This record gives sequence, structure tokens and C-alpha cells, in this order.
Amino acid sequence: MLKTCNLAAATAMLVAFAAPVLADPLPSWNEGESKSAIIAFVEDVTDPASEKFVPQQDRIAAFDNDGTLWAEQPVYFQGLYALDVLKVKSVADPSILSSDVLKGAANGDMEAAMSKGVEGLLEIINISHSGMSVDQFQSETHEWVSTATHPTTGMHYVDMTYQPMVELLSYLRDEGFSTYIVSGGGAHFIRAFAEEAYGIPPENVVGTEGETKYEEQDGKPVLMKHGGVTFIDDKEGKPVGIDRHIGKRPIFVAGNSDGDFAMLEYATSGEGPAFGLIVHHTDAEREFAYDREGHIGVLSKGIDEAEKRGWLLVDMKNDWSRIWTGKK
Repeated sequence: MLKTCNLAAATAMLVAFAAPVLADPLPSWNEGESKSAIIAFVEDVTDPASEKFVPQQDRIAAFDNDGTLWAEQPVYFQGLYALDVLKVKSVADPSILSSDVLKGAANGDMEAAMSKGVEGLLEIINISHSGMSVDQFQSETHEWVSTATHPTTGMHYVDMTYQPMVELLSYLRDEGFSTYIVSGGGAHFIRAFAEEAYGIPPENVVGTEGETKYEEQDGKPVLMKHGGVTFIDDKEGKPVGIDRHIGKRPIFVAGNSDGDFAMLEYATSGEGPAFGLIVHHTDAEREFAYDREGHIGVLSKGIDEAEKRGWLLVDMKNDWSRIWTGKK
């Protein structure tokens, strides 16, 4: 009897030691309410025994890009790319600098370039993003985000993605979610690096769209970018973009500014469980600190209404142990 008991005890010990240790799905998130809330929601909607269970085909997650998946200061990175391209183009053809905004941008005068806000930025993008094929544009974009350096951090732009959010995307996919980007940035711009940076394929990128035409050049069919904007995927446009390109209401949605408010509201107002997340930029030492005031990424209404709407307000300084994918 003693030998039997000892054998049983030994077997139990071996089983205990052999049991797999579950890896932390969000290692760059500090332990606390934010991390716990995310994991609890995911466990609820993926557990068939849970009242909140959601079938895999309906597990849609939509993420803003600028300020949510990577940084957006001192200006949207697509804007910085446009400035670099504009400078090169203006040397070859100075006549394209037809306004004070364009002249200031070509001379590196950020104050002049941003003097008309989004309208001025669109003017810069209109000139810098036209007259090339989609393939050429995306190739040059990929090269730029991989080699150009940020004006204050000195990092490559592709390394200024947020490690905690990359982990969150991966965690959701591991749990059967389909992940999408729904951004005010250009769809072609983001598609150039989204799969490499976030694991999100080009077809899962919803963004602002410019005029693109199917043409024949040198006997070959190409898609050419002609500038202009045909659809702005920002603010109230984001739910429209989701409907046009995804066709389902997301159950997990993340943003960082009031430009994402409509998307958060839309996603969390449907029937069944839904999770809204707002990245709050509170870390001036490791990243940037801003919310209610500024020229981009303004977060005011989201702060005021997050709690009553049940949205998670992520405190970057306190909730994240690491910021960048490029360095700790």
C-alpha cells in the first residue's frame, strides 16, 4: 500500500512538472487592470462555455494606426514621407510649388507646412503621392520607413511601432481574431509595411484612398496614382470604411484620438460583447505626452466619455513596460 501511494505521489509530481507553463501573451504590458481587462474579454469571447462566446468568424478586431500602433509626433509619418518626396520633386520641377504651404514644406518649414492643418497636409500629399504606379509608391514607401530616421528619436520609422500593441495583435490572432487596420492614413502607404510590422496583410488595411486609375504603360497594365482624395477614412468615415471593406462590425477596436471616437462608438454599440480601447499618450520621457491640445492626435471627448461607455483608457506610462519594437 505504501509503495502504491509513493508511486501515485511520484506520478502526480511528474505530471505537475511536465505540465506546460503558459506563456504571458502580453509580456510588455504591466500587470494591472488594463492587461487583466483585455485578457478577461478575450477569454470570455473565445470560451464556448461562456455566455459571451463569439464564433471565430465574427471575431473582428480593428485598430487605428497613427498614435495607436506607431507614433504620430511631431506630425503623421506619412506627412514626413510626403515632405521628403516633395523636396526631391521640387528640385526637378519647381513649378509644383504653387502655394505657400508647398513652398514652406519644400524648404523644411514645418510651421508653414502645417499652417492650414489637415487641408495643407492633403495638399502636400496630393503633389507628392501622384504620378507613379501603386507598385512604385509602395516600394519607395517601404524603403523610406525602413531607412529614414525620425527627427527627434533618430530611430527608423518602422522601429517606432509599439511593442505592446504588436503583442496585442498577435494575441488576438492566436485566439481566432481577424485583425484589421482602419486608419485615416493612406491605404497604399500603410499596406507597404503593415504585414512586416504588424502581421496584418494588405487586404486587411482600410485607409484613406486617393484617385487611382488602371492604365497601360509601355504595353503593360498598371495602377497609377493621380493624387486627390476619393475617400477619407477618418472620424465618421471610419465606420463607413469598415462597412465598405470588412462588412462586419468589429467586437474589438482600438484608437488613440477623437478621430477614432465614431469607430469606437460604432463597434461597441452593437449587440453582444465588444471591447473599446484608447491609447492615452502619457509618457513624455519614453515617447510623447499629449491629449486635449495639439495639432494632431487630440484626445478630449474620448477621455471624458471612456468610463461611462466602458472603454479602456490605456495609460502608456503606467501600463506599458516597453514602448518601441526597435529598442527597450
